[in-house]
Amino acid sequence: MAKFTKTLIAAGLLAASATPAFAADYSGDIHKNDYKWMQFNVMHTIDQRPTFTEDGHYNDTYLEMEFGGRSGIFDLYGYVDVFDIFDSRHDDKHGGDNLFLKFAPRISLDALTGQDLSFGPVQEVYVATLFNIGGSEGLNESLVGIGTDVQVPWFGKVGMNLYKRHVNEGELEGWNGQQFSMNWFKPFYTFSNGSFISYQGYLDYTWGMKTTDSDFYHSDGLGNFHGIYWHSDRYAVGYGLKYFNEIYGLNNSDLTKSTGFGHYFSVTYKF
Repeated sequence: MAKFTKTLIAAGLLAASATPAFAADYSGDIHKNDYKWMQFNVMHTIDQRPTFTEDGHYNDTYLEMEFGGRSGIFDLYGYVDVFDIFDSRHDDKHGGDNLFLKFAPRISLDALTGQDLSFGPVQEVYVATLFNIGGSEGLNESLVGIGTDVQVPWFGKVGMNLYKRHVNEGELEGWNGQQFSMNWFKPFYTFSNGSFISYQGYLDYTWGMKTTDSDFYHSDGLGNFHGIYWHSDRYAVGYGLKYFNEIYGLNNSDLTKSTGFGHYFSVTYKF
């Protein structure tokens, strides 16, 4: 477990609840806190949203390559999803678009300027970007804004980002709404062999989106994921419950099911 634990410490993810906020220290060498990670996740979803199926169900088994890390001024998170990996006619993604990309690089203003920009519980400040491309919902959007790492009691380091959203194609092309995103990773029980149980998740809330004159669109949308995972140095297994509310700004209706609870089961191999 030593290698994985060191990576978590470098990422600030093993901060104890009693640990005070601390400034990012880049004096002399902006690469001294570098780290990287990559893993494959096999995911099975039940009742994912949004769905355009008549019965309202959306079940899929897919492969996800997830990655992240830090190099100098750059902080990075992203993943690539390949849907319907078993090419099954029973899969609700069968015969449709089978790729989705999320890419979220941030640039540290502390490291870029050489200045300590921390204040209160905020330990680092970023220029934050996010790109979502693909999937059956046809997302093609870019977001840019300000990001922070915040020390939160019990949770430790929590990433928080506030974006302005730009839709890159379609009838709503242009600047279109704002988004607040946060994510967390909290190990809360460690076994004698070094493996541990974590509570991890994220929240994405988008508002102020254009709706045109169509009942298809909604002005705001929410996605909120809560997962419990067992981690070892090489593997992870977990379950996540996600709540969708008018997700992606799509109005919940008989045609489009964009509100409800989805279930995510995953098995992970870590590189």
